[in-house]
Amino acid sequence: MMQIVDINAVSKVSKKHDLLLAVDNTFATPYLQRPLELGADIVMHSATKYLGGHSDVIMGGLIVRDKEIADKLYFIQNASGAIAGPQDCFLMLRGLKTLHVRMQRHCENAEAVADYLAKHPKIEKVYWPGFPEHPNHNVAKKQMKDFGGMLSFTTKNNNFEEAIKIVEKLKVFTLAESLGGVESLAGHPASMTHASIPKEEREKSGVVDSLIRLSVGIEDMEDIIEDLNQAIG
Repeated sequence: MMQIVDINAVSKVSKKHDLLLAVDNTFATPYLQRPLELGADIVMHSATKYLGGHSDVIMGGLIVRDKEIADKLYFIQNASGAIAGPQDCFLMLRGLKTLHVRMQRHCENAEAVADYLAKHPKIEKVYWPGFPEHPNHNVAKKQMKDFGGMLSFTTKNNNFEEAIKIVEKLKVFTLAESLGGVESLAGHPASMTHASIPKEEREKSGVVDSLIRLSVGIEDMEDIIEDLNQAIG
């Protein structure tokens, strides 16, 4: 599930107490949200995800606007040797050229998928910040250009085995733990990313047995929805 924080409100608190505010903007990308303009001091991106966009590069980035912070980060970078290779840089520059068109399609497809799932008789809950009933909807609407390509859902009987069968039946979606590529990805946190966490603990954060996370890609919208339709039944 995606939690959206009111960056401007947190920024006011951090400045009051002379603290630096760092924001992970990987899911939103600069196309949908610009934390520096909202008061953040450091913005982090797992550039491997949406910025690269093609699941073929491993890279991260820190963006700042204060020279003192930048100089400190440069020192750490120089000391540790955290420099991207030429081919990685080429792939990242290639990905950035299509960021805007990819993000537009990610958002359009995710909205269509969210609407489809919300009406499905076998689906209990759909977590997507574009829905007015989402607890963070107003924050997302205020500080983001659109609502992104990530969403998650649960089935009505919250059955562990049934959720696994759904992700195993998917054909357009690839079963994987990553996100942000042009291809659609699906994950079952209870048996994948959160499998090592005791059930009682993971459920406190909403990761129930039937929770399925989708990184909706840029494939044809009808193909994506038909894939979910045949997998869910």
